Amino acid sequence: MPILGLGTAPAGHRPEAEAVAFYHRCLDAGVTHLDTGPASGGYGNAQAYLGQVLAERRGEAFVATRCNEPDGETALRQLRDNLTALRIEQADVVYVQSIGGERMAPERIFAKDGVCAALDEARRDGLTRFVGVTGHHRPWRFVQAMEAWDFDAMMNPVSLVARHTYDFEGQAWPAAAAKGIALLGMKVFGGVKDSARSAKGAHLPDALKEASLRYALGLPGCSGIVIGMIDDEELHQTLDWVRAWTPVTAAELVALEAPTRELAAEWGEIYGPPR
Repeated sequence: MPILGLGTAPAGHRPEAEAVAFYHRCLDAGVTHLDTGPASGGYGNAQAYLGQVLAERRGEAFVATRCNEPDGETALRQLRDNLTALRIEQADVVYVQSIGGERMAPERIFAKDGVCAALDEARRDGLTRFVGVTGHHRPWRFVQAMEAWDFDAMMNPVSLVARHTYDFEGQAWPAAAAKGIALLGMKVFGGVKDSARSAKGAHLPDALKEASLRYALGLPGCSGIVIGMIDDEELHQTLDWVRAWTPVTAAELVALEAPTRELAAEWGEIYGPPR
């Protein structure tokens, strides 16, 4: 799995032929970690578009999808629908999506008939190789998840700005790394704002994007980052930054402290309540 993964949601809102061709070009460029999910999770037609690509190139890709249903039976049906749309028999990893959210309350998802037990079943039955959790807020729930469930991967927002509000890298990632859980960063550029669906409309100013990418990739235990990219310009710019990667230095972090704290104050609880 490469350290740069493709967040497929932006292109999932493009016209079909354009999106399919773009996904092919991402694979050609070595971006073989394809992170996707159902339309109800904000991914538009990404899974159906990717299905056309994976019908020809399944062996080249590491495919991640997700379930956003707390009920186990409903989640299994959703997973099977995901696999059908993707035209694959097995995902590489399936995430329980947004476990910080209200409808994914711990007492529900960790129940005997909840989504986590259902994904254990899916893993035993060969529908996925690995299972994991994603989420944007309430880091404490991820600490709780490590105590309640045996999962393989975790994806959270990590950026120069989000660290001031959510601090997954300080509150949850060290314990996960100690348990051997794969850590993946998202929202490295802050996520989209308004109706924009790609890095071109990201919250983070352009001048801070490369530094934020370098910061995320340099976090202890980070296995990689997932960036939502919509076109060749974004793909090649991000590839250039990744290929030139060096860790953010202590001096750079000091210099970035004040401006990123100001941005964090402007953004507020952008992904939801921290606690």
